[in-house]
Amino acid sequence: MKHAWTAMFVAGAFSALAQAGEVRLTWQEPEKYTDIRSTSETRDAFQARVIKDLSAVFSDLAGKLPDGVIWLVTITDLDLAGEVRPMLRRSTDDIRLVKDIYWPRMSIRYSLLDAKGQLITEGKEDIKDMNFMFGSAIGSGNSSFQYEERMLRDWFKRQQRDKIFPVR
Repeated sequence: MKHAWTAMFVAGAFSALAQAGEVRLTWQEPEKYTDIRSTSETRDAFQARVIKDLSAVFSDLAGKLPDGVIWLVTITDLDLAGEVRPMLRRSTDDIRLVKDIYWPRMSIRYSLLDAKGQLITEGKEDIKDMNFMFGSAIGSGNSSFQYEERMLRDWFKRQQRDKIFPVR
């Protein structure tokens, strides 16, 4: 019986995902982004973690789009909140100094297509959150990059509120 519940849960989860919008991400030359620097991981491992975590945020946001909508997104630049500073001690780890003058930013190009492949909208955005230090620090648990996640969620909410993006 335990396995039957698991199978029903998994089937239900996949059917719910199939009825939501879909996102297709392209991370364009992340090695050239303004700031995707690690403080303690290798560059490649940190870059992979940033992409994985923020891809999950985009995927979650796509679930708020109507059934059959495809959201094509190309991330052209990313500047994480804070600034990496070298440590002047024995440790090889640097630190990320997070202050209100180092806000998160992301540049994207996007297109939204309906279920028939017709263009709904497209655009180019420089998303930023200059007030990132004043919002709630509670993330969704999808990402360890809470400032960037909140910035994306707020931007997406405004897109739907202003009827640029369709609502599910």
